[in-house]
Amino acid sequence: MELQIKEHNEFQYVEEGTGPVLLLLHGLFGALSNWQEVVAEFRPSYRVIIPLLPIYDMPLTQAGVPGLVKYVEGFVRAVGLTEPCTVLGNSLGGHVGLEYTLRNPKQVARLVLTGSSGLFEDSMGGSFPKRGNYAYVQERVAYTFYDPTVATQELVDEVFSITNSNAKCLRIISIARSAQRHNLGKELSEIKVPTLLVWGLNDTITPPLVAHEFNRLIRHSELRFLDHCGHAPMMERPHEFNQLLRQFLLRTEGVLQT
Repeated sequence: MELQIKEHNEFQYVEEGTGPVLLLLHGLFGALSNWQEVVAEFRPSYRVIIPLLPIYDMPLTQAGVPGLVKYVEGFVRAVGLTEPCTVLGNSLGGHVGLEYTLRNPKQVARLVLTGSSGLFEDSMGGSFPKRGNYAYVQERVAYTFYDPTVATQELVDEVFSITNSNAKCLRIISIARSAQRHNLGKELSEIKVPTLLVWGLNDTITPPLVAHEFNRLIRHSELRFLDHCGHAPMMERPHEFNQLLRQFLLRTEGVLQT
C-alpha cells in the first residue's frame, strides 16, 4: 500500500479513511512506511492522519521538542481537527504526543505510546550518526529491532541519505539533545486521558524499565509488552500491535462522547 501525501498550506500529511481521528506521530528517523500496517488496519473505521514532522528542514533555532509540538498544534488547526482525537506516537513521536497532550488536554481523548522518549532513551545506541559511514548506519538501524532483518536495505538507505547531509544531521542532533533535556517525569501525573503503552520486551533504546516508569507516572495507563520485539512494535510485530490497539480503542470508545 502506497500512502499518498497531501498538502495544505505549508503542511504535508497523509489522510486515510473516515471516522474518529487517529493522529499518528513518527520518530526521529521515522518514515511513513513505519505506520503502514496501522493505516491499513484502521482506515476502514477511523480517519487516520499522519503529519510529516519537519525534522530535517525546520529552522535550526526551533529544532527541538517544543518546536515540533508547536508544529503539530499548527497542523491540527490548519486541517480543522476540532474534536478530541486519539494520539499515537513512536519514539520521539511519543515524546511530542506527550507534550502536545499536556499543552492541549481538551484536544486529546486517548494516548498511545510505543517506545516513547520523554524519560530516558539511548538515542542511536548512545551516539549520534556518523556522516558517510554506511556500515555504522546499517548497524545502528538494526539496533532498533529485535530481528535485524527488519532493517531492510531500503530503510538503511533512507537513514543513510538523511545522515549524509550536514544540514539534516545538525537538526537531528539538536532535536535528540532537546528530547534528552525535556524529561517529563514531573509532569506525567497531569495526564488524565486513558493511555496505552505498547512496548517491545527487547527494546534497547527505551528499555522495559522506561515503560514501567511511564506506567507508574501516568495514572490511567495500561502497559502491554510484546516479546521478540524492539523499539518499533508497530513495524516488527504489526499484527499484535494492531490487536492491542483495537482492543484499547473499543474499551475506551466512551471517552469520545464525554
